[in-house]
Formats: sequence, C-alpha cells, structure tokens
Amino acid sequence: MFIKRIRDLREDNDLTQTELGKILHISQRTYSHYENGTRDIPIEILIKLAHYYNTSVDYILGETNTRKPYK
Repeated sequence: MFIKRIRDLREDNDLTQTELGKILHISQRTYSHYENGTRDIPIEILIKLAHYYNTSVDYILGETNTRKPYK
C-alpha cells in the first residue's frame, strides 16, 4: 500500500524521482528502490516525506486514508 502512496504523492506533485531525491538528499536510484519496494524506507525519510507533502506517516504507510497531518 505505501509503495502506491509514495508514487501517487510524488506524481500528484508533478515531481520526478530525481527531483524528489534531491529534496530528500538521496539518489534517484535509492528513491526508485523505495517506490519499487526493493528497499525499506528509513524512518527519517518517511518523516521527511510526510513533512514535505504535509501529511502523516500513517497516511503514507496506509494506516489511514485521511491525508491531513495530525495536529
């Protein structure tokens, strides 16, 4: 579920994997592994993604369908 979520969030924001990699300070190849599910996403990257997309880690992981971040 989270693989689809991170891809959808990236595409909804019209970002390439390369652009998002630069934002996260990782290579495009590393980010590609996250989207393909061949590498686990570190907690630090999940948190950065949640902050960047203004959502919660729970949303990215598929634990909730509420896109709003927690207050």
